[in-house]
Amino acid sequence: MAEKNNLVTSTQGIIKEAMHKLGFDDGMYELIKEPLRFLTVRIPVRMDDGTVQTFTGYRAQHNDAVGPTKGGVRFHPDVDEEEVKALSMWMTLKCGIVDLPYGGGKGGIICDPRQMSIHEVERLSRGYVRAISQIVGPTKDIPAPDVFTNSQIMAWMMDEYSQMDEFNSPGFITGKPIVLGGSQGRDRSTALGVVIAIEEAAKRRGKTIKDSRIVIQGFGNAGSFLAKFLYDEGAKIVGISDAYGALHDPEGLDIDYLLDRRDSFGTVTNLFEDTISNKELFELDCDILVPAAIANQITADNAADIKAEIVVEAANGPTTPEATKILTEKGVLLVPDVLASAGGVTVSYFEWVQNNTGYYWTEDEVNEKLREKLVTAFDTIYNLSQNRKIDMRLAAYIVGIKRTAEAARYRGWA
Repeated sequence: MAEKNNLVTSTQGIIKEAMHKLGFDDGMYELIKEPLRFLTVRIPVRMDDGTVQTFTGYRAQHNDAVGPTKGGVRFHPDVDEEEVKALSMWMTLKCGIVDLPYGGGKGGIICDPRQMSIHEVERLSRGYVRAISQIVGPTKDIPAPDVFTNSQIMAWMMDEYSQMDEFNSPGFITGKPIVLGGSQGRDRSTALGVVIAIEEAAKRRGKTIKDSRIVIQGFGNAGSFLAKFLYDEGAKIVGISDAYGALHDPEGLDIDYLLDRRDSFGTVTNLFEDTISNKELFELDCDILVPAAIANQITADNAADIKAEIVVEAANGPTTPEATKILTEKGVLLVPDVLASAGGVTVSYFEWVQNNTGYYWTEDEVNEKLREKLVTAFDTIYNLSQNRKIDMRLAAYIVGIKRTAEAARYRGWA
């Protein structure tokens, strides 16, 4: 629990610094430092063997001064209150960075879907929607996929909500299958957003993706899509990892081969004998390092050993504040998670807009609009960091929190 508490505490610290630089007082910070609402639910599920198991779920709504809250739902055994709170705060920042009319939300259920049947997962998904139904909806709080959830789970959730709502509301949830109102490009949007961030960061260092050696920690949904995008663009992926270890080839890994061998939970390294540790992965000689797994992976203990010139955070909270300082002092260009991983919520917004209008875009149109949003955001944050001589994380927090704080002030909340 202590580690996840640090996620909240460190996020609050940077938000406070950002708000002071924007000229807001402590009263506004007190409003924004915690979610406005936090719901804990208990979900009884009939298991396939006839027994009933009760699961604990959460939904956090950080701030809705700008508009409805927005954020994914994760199914994972390590979900807890502090993680969900921190993730909802980061969603507010992401939405502010890419100028979306949302506040941040997040949800999760303590479970291990890898140990459950598809029917048990369906019953759990529907039970969660029933439990949170009073506080969610297309104009209140809009869920989406996250860790170990996908378009099928979103479809079950949408169907359950539609049975309780007199109106057909596809905009209640995003990340749906295309035939149920999903958006083209949504499943790859988070990874494409990271690719755009990598391209923009590489430009600032006089590089391109094609002449870069890249290491990716994590080969799950985001990590595997990301590896495929970069591989197809000609990048040399010299290292990847999953929960069981890491693979390294200085001449470049065959990503297509690894994707063919990967199981549904992103595991592939257990099929190989010649593996390295995650510690060794971070120390590899490379140009760009992309942590795309879990939080607190780059710390004061290993930051000095990182050889990459650019670090792009595809995961949530992979770098501690102490490590951020070490990397910045080394001259590493660190692109923060709230910018690099904003592609998913951006295309979720596009899906919501398409649901509301009934007019749907092609994948090329979606990708073009996504690129425009993220390049604009990157330029704004990079230029702010250069002009004020601050790291990109603080610059991103300044941009990300400004809209919410201003909206709250106009509403008279603080």
